[in-house]
Amino acid sequence: MTVSVRYIVNNVDEAIPFYTGHLGFQVQIHPAPGFAALTRGDLRLLLNQPGAGGAGQLAPQPGGWNRFSIEVEDLEATVAEMKQAGLHLRSDIITGNGGKQVLVEDPSGNPVELFQPFQ
Repeated sequence: MTVSVRYIVNNVDEAIPFYTGHLGFQVQIHPAPGFAALTRGDLRLLLNQPGAGGAGQLAPQPGGWNRFSIEVEDLEATVAEMKQAGLHLRSDIITGNGGKQVLVEDPSGNPVELFQPFQ
């Protein structure tokens, strides 16, 4: 079963390298400048630019706190790589009941949670 999440981004062409280069997504389709569908396993990420038609017609704004979570094997190493690449993290690594997490922002400010569960 594929699950789709839609993110509104300021610029689809700027968002694609973030998701493919840093988070392991693949471009499924990119038929127009204002829309792309990316995949990572059973997750399909739909990227829409405001004013580009479809969901973009509603003129929503990117950002907020809703997010999807990607499980990583080594959160410290992943965070170090992202800092080296100049990506924006909303906090340092936070340890909770089930593991450790951090929020990284895409180029439009949409958060993606990176999570390493306790073993």
